[in-house]
Amino acid sequence: MTKPGKTLSTAAALAALSVLASGPAAAHPGLHAMGFQDGFVHPFTGADHLMAMIAVGYWAGQFGGRMRFVIPAIFAGVMVLGAALGFHAEAPGVIEYGIAASVAVMGLLIAFDVRMPAPAAATLVGLFAFFHGFAHGAEAPAAATGILFFSGFVLASLTLQGLGLGLAGLRPGRTLSRLAGALVALGGAWMLGNA
Repeated sequence: MTKPGKTLSTAAALAALSVLASGPAAAHPGLHAMGFQDGFVHPFTGADHLMAMIAVGYWAGQFGGRMRFVIPAIFAGVMVLGAALGFHAEAPGVIEYGIAASVAVMGLLIAFDVRMPAPAAATLVGLFAFFHGFAHGAEAPAAATGILFFSGFVLASLTLQGLGLGLAGLRPGRTLSRLAGALVALGGAWMLGNA
């Protein structure tokens, strides 16, 4: 039987490896994505989306109850709306700042174990989701099959949020949560400086 501590260490190592192996912290310009598979791979190609998705899932897990599922669902739904609006538009510079800020703020929320009323949490997560979705929509090539591409990146995003939720479910302890949140916040701050 695998010990919880070993499982947590393995999961944390895999998450860290995913972040380190990913591309630059921009919203992944230049990808030639066309269908479901390309859309699914897209969120794994940038540290910004990887960190944000895992952090959103982890933060949702800190709430417990229905909010564990409401927060990821809101993120996915608003992200689709943002992607639809961004699909035929060019992303303004503020979108990159919003994405970087989402990573930094999510890290701080985790580090300080911040819980807020459900409407406030939903609004904050929805705002961040809009930035991520708009960027993905704006960067999708015109030749992409919209439904397939966006279905792929939504499924990948939910998978990453599920990873974060699973990590939170392992109850890693206050110190480890603070450290993980601080690292995510620092990553977001670095992205803000380079946006």
